[in-house]
Amino acid sequence: MNPMPNVTRGAVAEAARNPLAFLAARWSPSDRLVRYSLLAAVVTSVIIVVTGGAVRLTSSGLGCPTWPKCSDGSLTATPALGLHGAIEFSNRMLTDVLCVVVGWAIIAARCSKPRRRSVTRLAWSQFWLVVANAVLGGITVLVKLNPWTVAGHLLLAMVFVTVTTLTWLRFREGDLPARPRAPLPLRRLAAWTVVATALLIAAGTAATGSGIHAGDSSKVPRMPFDWLDTVYVHGGLACLVVAMSAALWIGLHLADAPRDTRALARNFLLVLLAQGVVGVIQSATGVPELLVAVHMLGISAVWIGVVRVAMSLRERPRETAAAPAVAEAPLAASV
Repeated sequence: MNPMPNVTRGAVAEAARNPLAFLAARWSPSDRLVRYSLLAAVVTSVIIVVTGGAVRLTSSGLGCPTWPKCSDGSLTATPALGLHGAIEFSNRMLTDVLCVVVGWAIIAARCSKPRRRSVTRLAWSQFWLVVANAVLGGITVLVKLNPWTVAGHLLLAMVFVTVTTLTWLRFREGDLPARPRAPLPLRRLAAWTVVATALLIAAGTAATGSGIHAGDSSKVPRMPFDWLDTVYVHGGLACLVVAMSAALWIGLHLADAPRDTRALARNFLLVLLAQGVVGVIQSATGVPELLVAVHMLGISAVWIGVVRVAMSLRERPRETAAAPAVAEAPLAASV
């Protein structure tokens, strides 16, 4: 048998040493493919938030009573664990799907041309957040759904939603210095709206951690807060965010900001109002599971909305290719 040529051995060594660089040198995905790949990560991050809520709402949080195995004697769910075990194990398996989606997003971002290190770093941070959330989810199971770790699990999932959204938005813009698209007071108002929305979501975890739907049918400790007090705080922050978003939307119209920015601010306000209606109804009707699930979906929609509004108030153009030099030889020949 003939020995492997040096070129082939060198290519194999290069691929083994840095597979992403090896692939990037030989494949260039279209911008559209990269955008859709990064958007898929955003959608999957939202699905993970909603399915995690479904585990809690069906009292399946301890359906797999241990971690990383589902039970002491089995890596997967067994018939003895019943429906709760199947639900919890299915949610764990979604992490595998998430890893595939994030892995593909990393590959697409790395292979895009020209190479953009800021986008690639954001894509890689998605992977580490998936790992961190999986570990925290395991700790949550091991401490028997301690409400503080449950809240941390959701908040870390929202950080993941943030990073997937930022990666998607960053790829759609360039790398030149940012230029404002709205007056400074409105940009500051948008920044404070982001902060207030983050506090609103954090307060929501306190309302969840002190209320019903503890995530398991057995006795699970709750946060040491009065549930009604947390609901009032959460509702007050919601009113504050609605007022700030309405002021931002009106201000953008008065400042004649770009149409897309005004549309994003309007849509964010509408999502906020819809989320508020769902929250009021669920609190007044005994917190039914279906409405809580809708509210969980609304959390992601609200957060993505405020991040998009804040990002839209500045632009980063792409670098334009330099104009080709004018050939001087014909001119010299004609002189």
